[in-house]
Amino acid sequence: MITELAVERVEFTCGHCWHSWSADYDVQYYRDENGDEWEYFTRDGDGVPSPYEPQGAPPCPLCGRRWVGRLAARRPVPVPPGPAGAPRRRLTTTRERHRTGRHAAPPLDADAHEQPQDTTAGTPGES
Repeated sequence: MITELAVERVEFTCGHCWHSWSADYDVQYYRDENGDEWEYFTRDGDGVPSPYEPQGAPPCPLCGRRWVGRLAARRPVPVPPGPAGAPRRRLTTTRERHRTGRHAAPPLDADAHEQPQDTTAGTPGES
């Protein structure tokens, strides 16, 4: 059973070249039939290892070294059916027509957000 859904923004700083970047991950937390808790990460619809573990750390875009990320921000997504009284509407074929394009819409890329400023560069006019 899914217990929590969220979008987590993970920041990375390369310990070799000090480049900083971030990426958004969709994460599902769920409990199995034995009561064990699990987490499942995806980026752009593909399952990936946790970015908080060495085996899931993406390579630095500049030098290719891998560094574990840290949670910068998160947006919880309500698990259906949501809290009592939450607005919702049952979809029927006639009501669904106004959003038929949602199946053909381009995917929202996990890197499609503003990247952090590079703090390692000197200030203008500084020598």
